[in-house]
Amino acid sequence: MAVKVFFYTLRPYDEQGILEDLAKQRGIEYGYTEAYPTMENAQLAAGYDAVSLTPCDMSAPMLQRFHDLGVKAVCCRSIGYDHVDLEKARELGMKVSNVDYPPNGVANFAIMLMLMSLRKAGHILKRGELQDYSLKGKIGRDISNCTVGVIGTGRIGQTVLKHLSGFGCELLAYDLYQNDEVKKIAKYVPLETLLAESDVITLHTNATEENHHLLNAEAFAKMKPGVTIVNTARGKLIDSDALLAALESGQVGAAGLDVLENENGLYYYDRMGDVIPNPELAALRAMPNVILTDHTAFYTYEDVKSMVRGVLESAAAFAEGSPTRHDVTDR
Repeated sequence: MAVKVFFYTLRPYDEQGILEDLAKQRGIEYGYTEAYPTMENAQLAAGYDAVSLTPCDMSAPMLQRFHDLGVKAVCCRSIGYDHVDLEKARELGMKVSNVDYPPNGVANFAIMLMLMSLRKAGHILKRGELQDYSLKGKIGRDISNCTVGVIGTGRIGQTVLKHLSGFGCELLAYDLYQNDEVKKIAKYVPLETLLAESDVITLHTNATEENHHLLNAEAFAKMKPGVTIVNTARGKLIDSDALLAALESGQVGAAGLDVLENENGLYYYDRMGDVIPNPELAALRAMPNVILTDHTAFYTYEDVKSMVRGVLESAAAFAEGSPTRHDVTDR
């Protein structure tokens, strides 16, 4: 009997074609909607073994609703899974999985944000749209003369360090678990040292209870004046109010942010013409030294294909009772 997966928030312009091919190859049946899951449209998943979704509300009531409909697994199409109530999933006996994808896409996007921030590219482009081609206020810094601190040396963090090693900049790294390959190109230091000595700090770690607001007012105060902050990981790693205060004071000189602390209901939606009740977003957008991208660091064809493939692999493994590296139920 074929495994059946219902996809929420399926994008017809990229994911669906990939899903059609991979599902056919693996003999997996699927249904889909472009909508986010709600209590009302959860009924669409009745009779399916698993549901797949991008980050959205997967709190206890939603999990209970899917469980009551016979759904046995939640397969996230994202590396992050902090939007899923894992305790409730375990209580219900539901499996939860995430996905992975080649690290190059996010790593190179992070480096792009570093370069753009250091060279004031966002400000230069905006002034160019107004036909202001003067040089005043556009002088930047060369990354080759900077010390870059990488927090988190998993697959993406390692790739950032590897690629940055060709720029000639000094590289510092911090992680609870040190990697021998990283030691060949970067120096592991305590977090306090990394904060104090880095000209650029980039985040590449998962969001957990322990590192919630890892970069807060106290952390910003320990950094070099004018430091550049890059975040392509999770918005919850940065205290938004503290970042805004540090940007206003000049303690933080620039920021390149692909994620925000309060991005739910914002990114991946078309909000054109809406009044958006998000003062954090409004304040950051008003700053010429801040570059905002809408959680798209992962968004390459290679990564999307890997994410869809990971969902199908996990759903099949859960149905067969086989282990899968994507199983995060007990984390």
